[in-house]
This record gives sequence, structure tokens and C-alpha cells, in this order.
Amino acid sequence: MKHTRTWTDVYGSACASFEGRAGGHTWLVAAPPELARTVPAALEAVDGKGSVELLVHDGLTPLLGMAREVRPRGVLIVAPKALPGGPAVKVEARQVETEEGSSYSEGGDFPEWTGWTAEGSKKARAKGAECPAASAVASLDYPVMVTTPDAVGAALEGWMDATPHGR
Repeated sequence: MKHTRTWTDVYGSACASFEGRAGGHTWLVAAPPELARTVPAALEAVDGKGSVELLVHDGLTPLLGMAREVRPRGVLIVAPKALPGGPAVKVEARQVETEEGSSYSEGGDFPEWTGWTAEGSKKARAKGAECPAASAVASLDYPVMVTTPDAVGAALEGWMDATPHGR
């Protein structure tokens, strides 16, 4: 996929767009800053149709905002460990100050989640570690998958392959 633009959102998060061949779907990849270093190169190596929006975020509010705006086919969360699912989480309410001088509210209760799996494969039960980002995405009813930075490209291509008109 080709990197087409980079910008900062209203929350101070780094965002980037990647475009593949014509057609396909829009996907969202979300990574915390400490795990995002290799993600752009992995996305550039993806051979697929459609587009990918990359969000490098700190907190859940930027992720929820981007997911609502983009309305992706699915959300790939980058985490230290790949997870098949996870329990509900409660994120303590707090006020976040951005470098630009604005602020926003963070926190809430988010549901248990089960990671996306290919049709016909055995569904993973919601087991594993907490992943607030995946729980937040699940609260919006988007399919979610949690993977490691080194598996981003393969995970996204596998998801595209299993999706009609995906790759």
C-alpha cells in the first residue's frame, strides 16, 4: 500500500493514510506510540485493495473518535501480545491535556470482546488479557483483532483474504 498523507488529529494523535488498489474496504490500524515504530513499513508492504488508516494514539477517546469517523470494515489493534479475546474493562475517568493546550475526557466501561476469526474457523472465547483498546472498539460493534507489531502486515492480509472483495 502507498502512504498518501500524515496529519495530527484533534487529540494530538498521529494519523496516516495508506492506499491500495482500487476497490476493497477501509481498515483501521491502531497502535500506542511505544509499539508504532515498525507499523508504517508493515502497512506499505501490504498487497491489497482499499485503504488503511493508521492511528498512533494514547488513550481510548482518539481511537473511538477515529473509528466513528472512518467506519472501518475492521480494526486491527497493535499490542505487546496477540490476544483472541478479553474481559470487560473499566477505564478510570480522567481529563487529558494535549500538547496543543486543549483537553478531553477519557474513561468508561467497555465490554468483553472476542477477536475476529475467519468464517468456519472455531470462534475464540473471550479469554486472555485485558485490552482496553479492543474493548472500546467492541463497544462500537466493529470487528476487532489484536496482534503484535511484527505481525501487522500478515494479520491484515489474512483478514483481507477472508473478506469478500478484501484483497
